[in-house]
Amino acid sequence: MLMSPRPPAFFPHSQRSPPSAPVPRSATFSSPKLLNSSQPSGIGLRAPLIHVQCCRVNSSPDVEFKTELGLNERETESLLTRDPDLRLKSVGSLRARVAYLKSVGIRGLELCHLVAKCPSVLAADEIDPFILFVHGNLDGNVDPMQLKRLFMSTELRFLVGFEEKVNLLIDSGFPREKIVHVLNNVNLMKALCLKPFAEIERLLNFLSCYGGVDLIVRHPPLLDFDMDSQLIPRVEYLLKLSGEDEDATGAVLRKLPTFLKYRVEHLESHVELLRSYAGLDDQEIFRIILVFPNIVSASKERKLRPRISFLKECGLNSNEIFKFLTKAPLFLGLSFEGNISYKLGFLVKIGYKYRTKEFAVAIGAVTRTSCENMQKVIELFLSYGFSCEDVLLMSKKHPQILQYNSHSLEEKVEYLVGEMGRDLDELLDFPAFLGYKLDSRIKHRYEVKKKIIGEGMSINKLLSVSSERFAKKKLEELVHEA
Repeated sequence: MLMSPRPPAFFPHSQRSPPSAPVPRSATFSSPKLLNSSQPSGIGLRAPLIHVQCCRVNSSPDVEFKTELGLNERETESLLTRDPDLRLKSVGSLRARVAYLKSVGIRGLELCHLVAKCPSVLAADEIDPFILFVHGNLDGNVDPMQLKRLFMSTELRFLVGFEEKVNLLIDSGFPREKIVHVLNNVNLMKALCLKPFAEIERLLNFLSCYGGVDLIVRHPPLLDFDMDSQLIPRVEYLLKLSGEDEDATGAVLRKLPTFLKYRVEHLESHVELLRSYAGLDDQEIFRIILVFPNIVSASKERKLRPRISFLKECGLNSNEIFKFLTKAPLFLGLSFEGNISYKLGFLVKIGYKYRTKEFAVAIGAVTRTSCENMQKVIELFLSYGFSCEDVLLMSKKHPQILQYNSHSLEEKVEYLVGEMGRDLDELLDFPAFLGYKLDSRIKHRYEVKKKIIGEGMSINKLLSVSSERFAKKKLEELVHEA
């Protein structure tokens, strides 16, 4: 558990200057606009720098505000009027508080702006234990702007208990090296300060069945959520859709923790579209969500409805649409203008008929590749003397050839022709050859078989047989040869 260090001697109400931030004998400050429009223009953000010479120990808060914050008398009086408790603070106390704020990165104009908007940061007793913890136990790595927003948006009394709540996260399994990352990416007021200790504990326990700590580390704003109005209804809706399968529900959330940022009404509208327009049942819809959780971020009218309409136009029924979307879910998320339209054009050019089932299968196969790579693949085949009709024939037999890496394909074709001495026409009969790994499958098996039965062998039989059966045949042939 993280423990705050013992307060140093320059804790508020001490007259000693903090050793970590000594007051220089001369300092330059820029004065922000702290008063309303009636104040003199000379104290605005664009006012010339105010040079303050400190030749003796300050004797009043007025002088301290001038030296530490660069405030003039009118600005200082405004602060003292808004927070009379400042008049009761000693010079050493004010100097220590300013040093504390600077120690966590709130300096210069940001410090002046904070004090102008929230003068209580110079007087409230809750500030020092909080900053001691942030500076000492969190190495001062919490984003200064996070801290500034917290001080300006939260009653400072709610800072009490911050250390215990952070320690709760650590005790619950949060990696220490990730704590600052989490704190820098939540709303500190919502996630920790205003949320009771027991409520944070309840949230962690609830999520433990679905990914828990990992979900929050990957998407810290989950800590901001209200349990009863946000988190529980969203998880329960997904759980119901899964058929009460906690493991499958957890799998969806681990793939996409941001799934939980969508309101139940949003999820319901997406599910209803798939149910009514695509004819899918809840089990099928959940299977699609499981392989492609980002479907919840796809626009219903710009992406989901037009894409499903396209599949219908290609002649796919509900069952075929389900199979298509589980195999090529990215089809629902890709840009039409910047991606799909180009691929449709390539397919038409090599001979596919638009709005056919074969066309739909082909477009599903190329969702996993870029337009640039797809073009290179087609050009590669043409460079080897294949015609567009040949490419069409091969892709109908093995649609995946259009998504393979062009450089990898070239290596395999060169090995087939150069090392194996085979004819390119064999690819027309067995294009799946191009889908096997070159070193671990193609080269290995070819070298083994060549030693046993020579070079005359079917590349189909060589590669398509399972590893177990290949090993068994190899042994049988070696015994027979002996």
